[in-house]
Amino acid sequence: MKRCLNVLLLLAVTTMAAQAQQLYEPRNIKKAYENKTRSRSGNPGPNYWQNKGRYDIHLTVNPPSPVVYGRESITYINNSPDALETLVLDLIGNQHKPQSPRSGYVGKDYLSAGMVIDTLVINGKTVAYNNDNGTVGTVSLPSPLASKDSLQMQISWHYELSVESGREGIIDSTTYFLAYYYPRVAVYDDYNGWNMLQHLGRAEFYNDFSDYTVAVKVPKNFVVWGTGNLLNAAEVLQPDYASRLKTSYGSDAVMHIATREEMLAGKVTRQQDWNTWKFSYNDIVDVTLGLSNHYVWDAASVMVDSTTRRRSSIQAAYNDTAYDFRQSVAFAHTALSYFSHHWPGVPYPYPVMTAFQGYADMEYPMMVNDGSLGQDLDFAQLLQDHEMAHTYFPFYMGINESRYAFMDEGWATTFEYFVRIHEKGKASADDFYRKFRVARYIGDPSAEEDQPIITMSNQVTGDGYSVNSYGKASLSYLAVKDLLGEALFRKCLHTYMDKWHGKHPIPWDYFYCFNAAAGQDLNWFWQNWFFSNNYIDLKLAGVVNKGKTATLNISNEGGFAIPFDVVINYADGTKSTVHQTPAVWKKNPRTLQLTVPVSKAVAAVTLDGNLFMDATPDNNTWKSK
Repeated sequence: MKRCLNVLLLLAVTTMAAQAQQLYEPRNIKKAYENKTRSRSGNPGPNYWQNKGRYDIHLTVNPPSPVVYGRESITYINNSPDALETLVLDLIGNQHKPQSPRSGYVGKDYLSAGMVIDTLVINGKTVAYNNDNGTVGTVSLPSPLASKDSLQMQISWHYELSVESGREGIIDSTTYFLAYYYPRVAVYDDYNGWNMLQHLGRAEFYNDFSDYTVAVKVPKNFVVWGTGNLLNAAEVLQPDYASRLKTSYGSDAVMHIATREEMLAGKVTRQQDWNTWKFSYNDIVDVTLGLSNHYVWDAASVMVDSTTRRRSSIQAAYNDTAYDFRQSVAFAHTALSYFSHHWPGVPYPYPVMTAFQGYADMEYPMMVNDGSLGQDLDFAQLLQDHEMAHTYFPFYMGINESRYAFMDEGWATTFEYFVRIHEKGKASADDFYRKFRVARYIGDPSAEEDQPIITMSNQVTGDGYSVNSYGKASLSYLAVKDLLGEALFRKCLHTYMDKWHGKHPIPWDYFYCFNAAAGQDLNWFWQNWFFSNNYIDLKLAGVVNKGKTATLNISNEGGFAIPFDVVINYADGTKSTVHQTPAVWKKNPRTLQLTVPVSKAVAAVTLDGNLFMDATPDNNTWKSK
């Protein structure tokens, strides 16, 4: 009987230990794993699917008129196992309507009539559309769209650009940036069904990988920059300028494709009344464009894949008064080369990257819309680096930013830090990261700073959103890199990116993929960093120095499993450093007794987290009496 009780007790303890390592999964996420659309091995499941669209878009833009006219043909392919009785449209431009909900105050110049659908035809049948909607509109289909079937849709629409430009809008009277400018089918996925979240202006986006052809009709003397390959440069540019652009595709040197003077003199574009600029790209999550009749146009190219010798075009479009943008192409050359060959170490996957001067400091596939910082070249470079780093997350990886912003902003922040080490040296990168990404968070004891990172982005606001999305998320990625070591971390990151490129990973796919690639159960780490209210705060409670060792009693007051250095200052003025990885917190995340070697009389011992700034640094040092 006693033996049976011991066996039962052992089984109970084993079961409890196993359960303790399981990560919380919301019921809808758990269902996706049960349905085998996703796998706890970290792979897309055998039943994984995602839907797709093919968009043929035609726009007419005639500055200074703020009204954009568009028509599009969409083939929407239902790869899901479900028959769809409704279709949901994303109409992000409706965030400008006065009655639309928003995350914060906007001025009157931000408001406009929004996006108006004039006609909607589905499979040859005209369907009524109620324009009294926000950024999400639901359409009842004439007949259900069967699983593995497709439908054809034609939409004509118009919308009014806002005078106050943010992520899109009017930069000046003859310079526009167009983003989210077309009605698109929302994502229907395996864990939420239709993505029905209204866009409130702060959280970002979630789109299917689709195929796009875009034709933009503008008056002569306007140049259009857009996502994808420019298909007809010879038809819209004068021969000399088309030749310059072609030359830039193979050149590392920065070239002026067109100066302000050439633009204003009408020398650059073909001189018919209207020119139609055509762009195309497949398997991309969005398309955007900018246009101007006076912006300077610079270009060069960079080798992004040393194996295939593939190059990508890097371009900049800006007002000639923007001093920092004169360096934009050179900055992009450095960044895209670094991202391609070092971190993340995946060749930049697209044929072009354009930096357009606007106001948003925002990323788009193959484009960034950044404000000018004038003479501050240091911050201007960092800003552009960050936005271009987003190429990988959320565009190469189809992240659901609307719910899990940390899955892209945290990585962009991390890559921004890595490339700054390359550009400015580690001391400069560390200093900036601490000041800009960590100090405000760790110095603020408010409850919103310590919400779990896994908290959905659409459920947090203010500093809670920023900290979870950027600094805290980035620290988690740096912590797991320190835990695994650089080589294994790189293997895990590349495995994750390879398996989920062109798909829609969720946080659990990231966790489980790293577990599998590392050959370790890292659930203790994910639990500690993503599912807790932890923060960063170590306390050196005492030191016992005996002979050649010092034993430290450390309390983890904040709870995060962080890396740190033990800095030993000797009585003779010298010092030594012993690094500790987050692994020291695996068995007991709250207390640690640590023995380190010492070589002579000890004057003081300090715990130094470097980037992992301590909330109460005053109790991190012990001094010998």
